[in-house]
Amino acid sequence: MTSRIGLSSYAFFWQLSDKVSRPLSIHDALERTAGLGVDLFQVCDYAPLEEMDDAGLAAVRATADRLGISLELGTKGIRPEHLRKFLHIAGILGSPLLRTMFNSPGHTPTTEEAVGIFKDVLPAFEATGVKIAVETYEQVPTARVLDVIRGVDSPSLGICSDPANTVAALEMPREVIDAVAPYVLNMHIKDFAFSRKDGWVGFTYSGAPLGEGLLDYGYMAGKIRPHERNINQIVEHWLPWQDSEAETIRLENQWTRQSIEFLRSK
Repeated sequence: MTSRIGLSSYAFFWQLSDKVSRPLSIHDALERTAGLGVDLFQVCDYAPLEEMDDAGLAAVRATADRLGISLELGTKGIRPEHLRKFLHIAGILGSPLLRTMFNSPGHTPTTEEAVGIFKDVLPAFEATGVKIAVETYEQVPTARVLDVIRGVDSPSLGICSDPANTVAALEMPREVIDAVAPYVLNMHIKDFAFSRKDGWVGFTYSGAPLGEGLLDYGYMAGKIRPHERNINQIVEHWLPWQDSEAETIRLENQWTRQSIEFLRSK
């Protein structure tokens, strides 16, 4: 077994959005993914998915199956009814993993509440072979996320590692990687960098092409060992909107190709 390289819907963030004149559909994104020789796609925080009926979801699965692409699923929030809804969606899509984040509008669970929710819903996930991966991000301290993971103590609950997110909470990427490594079930791969604002007043913290920013990929891979542990690596971007739609799309596609080539070279 080995780690697989996948693309997230975040790798097509602008092209799936209403900001472009002809947005891609999720089926288009799957076709693009197959065209790049990638056989894994994570549908992550893609709002139209929640509005689809079972037939619409089955059509997405059918497109993926036709193209030889496996699907993973991502959402935000841990309200029990929300997690159960996404377990249903995961079943239709054939996803063995649901990535989520603790907070959602109107719900910021305490550590104890989160432990209780996961203990309540996990038996249904375990019965269908779907694991939950909680992403590291700036809204919840990594130590508290780990308190919940340890409190639940189930192999079906772990971490989606993304050290880029935690910098905004002044958590250093290496420290986060060290802390979460034993619990990682899924990896989001995006590079990041600071750049000076015009006039040298402050910085912009944003994305960078993979291998050109501050992400120490070698250190991260050495600690998490994705190939040994069969942990999939999902490509994302933090690409700011450029001066034009055409340039934004060109760069988004370029960053995706560079990310795939970078990961394949490792």
